[in-house]
Amino acid sequence: MTAKTPTTGWDQAVFRCGRCGAEHLTTTEADHRQAVSAHSDAHAVWDQLTPIERDGLISILHTILSAPDLALELLVLANRQHLAGGDRQ
Repeated sequence: MTAKTPTTGWDQAVFRCGRCGAEHLTTTEADHRQAVSAHSDAHAVWDQLTPIERDGLISILHTILSAPDLALELLVLANRQHLAGGDRQ
């Protein structure tokens, strides 16, 4: 018994960024589009930051991404503050 190989469809693709050299392997077309979009958005944000802002962002991301519960609580807090009309001390 042999497996049928589809004549058309998506197997996998590698996105290689020409700006920074990053590579992303994706296995669906939707994942590929999402990876390319997210990476392009990251470059757009990064390009807007000063070197000092970049250092601060890196520090914040290391802290938040290493603690998912902290990230969730910060989002809840930020949303609460935003809905209340600003920062409260």
